[in-house]
Amino acid sequence: MKRIALAAVFCLPIQMIAQQSVAEIKFHAQTDFFKLPPDLYFGEAAGVAVNSKGHVFVFSRGGTTGPAYGAAAAQLLEFDAGGNYVREIGQHLYAWSFAHAVKIDKEDNIWVADKGSDMVIKFSPEGRILMVFGRKQEASDEGTGPLKHVKPTLPPIDGEFRQVTDMAWDAAGNTYISDGYINSRIAKIDKDGNWIKSWGEPGTGQGQLSTPHSIATDDLGNVYVADRGNGRIQVFDGDGKFLREIHINVPYDHKIRPWMGNKPSEIPPTAEAPAPLNKTMLSGSPWAICITPGPGQVLFASDGYPGRIYKLTLDGKVLGVLGASGHGPGQFGWIHELACPSENTLYAAELLNWRVQKLTLEPTQ
Repeated sequence: MKRIALAAVFCLPIQMIAQQSVAEIKFHAQTDFFKLPPDLYFGEAAGVAVNSKGHVFVFSRGGTTGPAYGAAAAQLLEFDAGGNYVREIGQHLYAWSFAHAVKIDKEDNIWVADKGSDMVIKFSPEGRILMVFGRKQEASDEGTGPLKHVKPTLPPIDGEFRQVTDMAWDAAGNTYISDGYINSRIAKIDKDGNWIKSWGEPGTGQGQLSTPHSIATDDLGNVYVADRGNGRIQVFDGDGKFLREIHINVPYDHKIRPWMGNKPSEIPPTAEAPAPLNKTMLSGSPWAICITPGPGQVLFASDGYPGRIYKLTLDGKVLGVLGASGHGPGQFGWIHELACPSENTLYAAELLNWRVQKLTLEPTQ
């Protein structure tokens, strides 16, 4: 098996990065797994999740309506374990505005985060609404429009979100919601829907966040946050206590071209030339994360450039890498959400390629 050098750490912010060897994981990619009806199309595939029956849910920026700027772009589709189309859920839902993430809880309830309406919706397995969180702006309000990224940021408000991104749960049924592009915090809600607390604020220090973009929990109840703008994964306990952070720094072929945009600077940070404030497009910066079911849980993470997926232990050791930026099978254009129902089966939802790939991985040694 081909091996490449890597640097990866889990530690406090200033660190020396140790070199080690990591496997390049062999895998098979299916770009035609999902069978859509003739008159139905994916838009940007923002979210993907799998329930206990192996059914796959895709939250796509399809079914677009409205003007070119500010159009509603959210459509939730269900497929069976063989990729056959089953149904659309929530057609014309009041919360549909700009799809961001979909997740399935242990009772097979379907949860979605809509960045455009600032809402999180909980559906029953049958597709009926059970709970709503947050509130969409009223269309009749004077001055209704895009949220402002002002500095200093406005203080967050309990029960409200500003460009919400994702959700995850612990064994007690508490929900953790990453919020988001503006608020830069994690909200905790109990199983009955009561707001318990939130933690986090904009910044680069421990417990501070810059676009918490994806979130996952392990069997111990620890909360993993893809702190994308800071180029790291932060790990907290269920009450928001900072535990550690994970940095992914795996060398790659610099000839790889980004799917979109210029190549990000690869000059290592120094005291005289600090790293960019926003690390979203730097190698290893986590866009999407997922944790496999136990026992023996592992963490998967993806970046925007060079467009790879990384397999890690929960304490941050990189076990292998796969993929690269591109248009073909096994290549990726901005993976926005990952679903990992097992260690060797992944679903990767891509924004730029308008698709979800099913990936079958060969076991790592």
